[in-house]
Amino acid sequence: MIEHVTISDLGVIERAELELHPGFNVVTGETGAGKTMVVTALGLLLGARAEASAVRSGAAKAAVDAEVATDSTHRSVRLAREAGAWLDDDGAADAAADGTGDDGDAATRTETSLLLGRAVSAKGRSRATVSGRGVPVSLLGEIGSSLVTVHGQTDQLRLKSPAAQRRALDAYAGEEFAGLAEAYRRRHRRWLDQRAELEEITANERQRRLEAEQLQQALERIDEVAPQSGEDEELKAEAMTLENVEELREAARVAQTALSGPDAAESVGDEPNAVALVETAAQALAAVADQDRELASVHEQIGSVSSLLNDAASQLGVHAASLDESGPERLAEVHQRRAELDRLTRLYGPDVDAVLAWAGESRARLAVLHSDADRIEELQARITEEEAALREQAAELRARRAEAGERLSAAVGEELAALAMPQARLVVDVAETEDLGPHGADSVSMLLAPHVGADPLPLGKGASGGELSRVMLALEVVLSAHDSAGTFIFDEVDAGVGGKAAVQIGRRLAMLAEHVQVIVVTHLPQVAAHAQRHIRVFKSSAETDGDAGAFTASDVHALDDGERVAELARMLAGQEDSESARAHAQELLESAGQPVSG
Repeated sequence: MIEHVTISDLGVIERAELELHPGFNVVTGETGAGKTMVVTALGLLLGARAEASAVRSGAAKAAVDAEVATDSTHRSVRLAREAGAWLDDDGAADAAADGTGDDGDAATRTETSLLLGRAVSAKGRSRATVSGRGVPVSLLGEIGSSLVTVHGQTDQLRLKSPAAQRRALDAYAGEEFAGLAEAYRRRHRRWLDQRAELEEITANERQRRLEAEQLQQALERIDEVAPQSGEDEELKAEAMTLENVEELREAARVAQTALSGPDAAESVGDEPNAVALVETAAQALAAVADQDRELASVHEQIGSVSSLLNDAASQLGVHAASLDESGPERLAEVHQRRAELDRLTRLYGPDVDAVLAWAGESRARLAVLHSDADRIEELQARITEEEAALREQAAELRARRAEAGERLSAAVGEELAALAMPQARLVVDVAETEDLGPHGADSVSMLLAPHVGADPLPLGKGASGGELSRVMLALEVVLSAHDSAGTFIFDEVDAGVGGKAAVQIGRRLAMLAEHVQVIVVTHLPQVAAHAQRHIRVFKSSAETDGDAGAFTASDVHALDDGERVAELARMLAGQEDSESARAHAQELLESAGQPVSG
């Protein structure tokens, strides 16, 4: 709902601040005082075209700002946040950003204030803001229109499109219909996914066959080589050993001789070696180990070293002998095997393990490609089955919509009769379509036959502006309990009516205001008497300082009870001080159930 509006230098309004009621607000004033400027101001916040002529004479710019309270999960909040607007409920509004939308969990909902602004310069340039953030006018209009609905002489923004009419009818159809519609939408999404998969398989059948052939050849090549995990690294190490066998064998034998001495056959003298030297040290300490604990400990350590040296010498001998057994034939085998593995790693991965991983993924993909024929047959059967079920569900939705349309037509007809349009008839046409859409297989059109014998025409083409406003009022009253839309603005909804019809219009606006905020511009006291907040636009004249003569300005403020009686008296008789007119005004307020004071 709109809580506060500030208007500066727009038309004849120099500056006005309005505090609005969450229910029924009415705007009145003498002809030419600038009542419609209030609607024009709100229209600017809905993205209406900005005209430089709307700027008050002598002013540099006109500006309109409004504070609008809404639910933190409302679409307008999400749009504002995406535009970078700063809001005062960062924690709560984040719930809307993660997908809850307008249907989010009620437990996460809090009230959020949006600040909508529009400025128009005298040169015609326009600027839009949302909560202090500059935004395109189109985005301001999108945000504003999601919060506010205008029904004016030329603007009937709500229920204008077939989609909006279908949504309104579906909401009116009730909760059971909503459950059927959701079940249909789930099946429709599944059906579309299956069709997309089938189209992808069949449209790329040639490419998929080629892919399968290439994968098959690659896997056969890998299977022929049969690489083992880590085999490339093991062969690399073995090749290095075989390529340096003489150097390695010589190093092993030199090390073995240094540790344990030469073989007996090769020995030509008493050459020192590590094992002999360590044994000498051990023998020297053995004789005195029982006399000194420290030397006993060292003796034990030397014994361990002697054992290690003997083991190392033996290992060197065995290894040197094995090197002698390995020959050029093994080196050739290793080089050949490494060449086979290198061919695979150049094609399928940086190493053998990567090649094996690629092969595993490719086998799974090949299985999918080989199953294309079976998958196509399966998908075709499922799609046929799903489509048949969808058409049954669509027929059920169409029947439910048609029944709801008849109820809606009858209810709106009763409202129109009370609004001085007894011959008008609303027709809700639910027509079958061939295509299965996300909401069914039908189209919804709301048509109006304003007179007996007139052919039903789309809303807006079969009635005058005033008649259309009353038609929309009748529709909104009937729909409001099922499909609320925030704030409604009606401009001249009472055009061409008076007397009892005017009273009925006032009553129905009050009924609508039980569910939504209503703002009405009117010249009829019978309508104004039903409002919970009465706002008057005053016209005044003043002399300028120069030679330009006089200018006209308007002031806007909310009336208290006494002022309201006087305004209704003026609207009734043109004499706000007339006792009879004031008595009649008080009677109107009492009959409308509004507070009265002298």
